Amino acid sequence: MSEVQVETPAEGPAEGNVTLSESAAKRINVIVQSEAEAGEGMVRVEVSGGGCAGFQYGFSFDAGTKPDDTIVEREGAKVVIDAMSLEFLKGSEIDFVEDLIGSAFSIKNPNATSACSCGSSFAV
Repeated sequence: MSEVQVETPAEGPAEGNVTLSESAAKRINVIVQSEAEAGEGMVRVEVSGGGCAGFQYGFSFDAGTKPDDTIVEREGAKVVIDAMSLEFLKGSEIDFVEDLIGSAFSIKNPNATSACSCGSSFAV
């Protein structure tokens, strides 16, 4: 069993690191405050098979970590990613976008060779 890794990269993604935008960090903090007891918890990001492009992103609320997880943190906001998903997300930025159509988390993934129009699935 390995220890949980915590990444707190400085400005911009270093090679291999997953980063959180300021907007994503703010939104995660709001979600955690409304969903978790005493404001403790994190958002889990997963990659799984499926979606119209081959792989899809999943977001869920999680109160704990597993031995192979990596935690990405910014301004107190924490995102937990399992080891398998991290391989697909290396170098990505997790963002939160608000526009006229609505608001949603978005992943800017340099490993994706194509993506569906809604942005929730991708191919490598």
